[in-house]
Parts: sequence; C-alpha cells; structure tokens
Amino acid sequence: MSKKVVVGISGGVDSSVAAIILKNQGYEVIGITFKFTNDFDCSNAIKACKKLEIEHHIIDYRKEFKEKIIDKFINDYKKGITPNPCVTCNKLVKLKFLYDQMIKFNCDFMATGHYAKKENGNLYKSADVNKDQTYFLCEITKEELNNILFPLDGIDKSEVRKIALENNMDNASLKDSTDVCFINNAFKNFIINNIKGIKGDIIDISNNKKIGEHNGLFNYTIGQRRGLNIGGTTDRMFVVGKDLFKNILYIATGDSNEYLISDSCILKEVNWLYENKITSCTAKFRYRQKEEMVSLKYLENGDLLVSYPQGIKSVTPGQVCAFYKDDLCLGGGIIKEVRKNDKKLWYL
Repeated sequence: MSKKVVVGISGGVDSSVAAIILKNQGYEVIGITFKFTNDFDCSNAIKACKKLEIEHHIIDYRKEFKEKIIDKFINDYKKGITPNPCVTCNKLVKLKFLYDQMIKFNCDFMATGHYAKKENGNLYKSADVNKDQTYFLCEITKEELNNILFPLDGIDKSEVRKIALENNMDNASLKDSTDVCFINNAFKNFIINNIKGIKGDIIDISNNKKIGEHNGLFNYTIGQRRGLNIGGTTDRMFVVGKDLFKNILYIATGDSNEYLISDSCILKEVNWLYENKITSCTAKFRYRQKEEMVSLKYLENGDLLVSYPQGIKSVTPGQVCAFYKDDLCLGGGIIKEVRKNDKKLWYL
C-alpha cells in the first residue's frame, strides 16, 4: 500500500514539480490549496492538479490569514516595526494548516515546494544556495519538521522548470513570486491605503538638525537609502532610526556610519530545531545578507542575547534572525531590541 502525502499547491511551478516528484516516487498525492485572500486566483492550482490527475481540495482560510498575518503586518508597521510576514505565515498559518490537513486525510507526510533539505530530523540548506529558503522555515515547529518532505532537495531552479516542461505543465515558465503574497499592487500603495501617515521631521542624527520632512514613519525601514527626498546634498543618506512618539525619522550620512552598526541584539519567540544547546554559530539577520559569526547567551525570560563584536549594519526590530552551523539550520527568533556597548540603541 502506497504512502499518502498532502502537498501544498499554490499554482506555481515549484509546488507542482514537488507533486510530480512525489507521484513518481509512488506516493498517493493529495493537493491542498489554501485561499488566503479575496483576490487569490486558484486557476493555476486547479489546472496543475488536473494535469497530474491528483485529488485536489481548495480550503478557505481567509479569515484566519487576515487575523494572523495581514492584521499583524499592518499593526507592526504602525508600531514602527519592520516585520517578515513570510516567516510568520509559515509558523502560524501555512505549515500549521497543512499539518492539520495531513491529519484530516490520514496521510503519512505533508510536503511543500520549498528549497530546503531534511535529513535525520534536521533542517539543512538547499543544494541551490541561491534559492535556499531555510531562513523562512526557521520558526516552524519540530513536529512539523518531523512530518514534512522537501521533494526539491538537490534540484536547482533550472531543473525544476525542465521537469515541469517534460510533464507539459502550463506553469513551467511562470515567473517566480518575490513579493508579499497578499500585496498585489505597489508595496507603498498598500501601506498608504491601510495606515494613515502623519508628516514629521527628518533629523540628521549626527547634529540633531532638521533636513527634511517625511510622509509617515511606516514608509521607511532601517538601512533604506532611496526615496528619502532630501534635497540640497549629494551625500548618501540612510535611515538609521525612528522615534514613534515624537514622529521623527533619523538619518545619517555614509553607508558605514556608526549609527547603522550594532554589536548585539535580543531575540524573542526563539525557536530551536536542533536539540543540542549551542553558544556560538553563524546568523543571518535578513534573507539576502551574508551569515555572520555570533555568540549566544540564554536569558531567564526565554529571550536570547545575540552578540557580534565585529559589528553588523542595519539589524532591525521585527526582522528574523536565523541560526546556522555550516548547512544546518538551527532555528531562529524575532529581533526584539538592537543594542550597542551593552545598551539599547535609543533611536531604534
């Protein structure tokens, strides 16, 4: 008797090829598509499952997605925090609900089209390092990890498209999705439409002088250089901080200015996928940033002090810090507080 697996089918090429691989391996595949937003188009997912001749279910989770992801995203921006909704979605919605469907349909496993690897119950980076998505999976539960399959392990994107073409999939050349899934127009327009902006001062943090006016703090993130609209200078200026109560945006000159650099941070909601307690490893503070050496101190309240004496630029509250030991993803947490010289940075 073949083993059963539920596969999250978005309609994109990655999840479709994941289903193809599992079907070819002899699994009984059930496609699951979650409708998270009113404007989500299920047609590509329906076509893919029909082409593959697999059972397919579309499940409406719009209410839960709005409450857990969209509303939280907007509220975080109102608080001056820059969140990572994709990590939160994998943690609170996507994999949790897929796990529920695995139980409901009495399946042995669940699977996704993520670029990642699981071995001996541990999470490892994908062979396609450029597409590796372990950063977005660092907050999933150990139970979910134990029950998930990553069929794209060892396959790069070009091979995925080749497999899709060989199987006459309509989505073989479909463009990759790189934006936040629930924002279907310009990101800035989404923010403006959902948060009322209040104009305020832009202050040069080095001399406390006003050099411009912003259109609402939520329009800016730490390390941002473009879109500041500050005239009268050719200097490269960067956002280094926000004061939510005074409605001030702080900037500094130069991409290596001291105000962008911190030497430690505190994480909340720390999640470990690796059982052995560690005190040093590498960490990634944003998806496309390089990994940095860090040391770890476990705090009594469950938070984690992450230290990096070499200094790192643009570590930002609300973003995710993922931990690694070579290719092994150890877990991660949410950046709660950014520090320097054993003190919280006052402008963050």
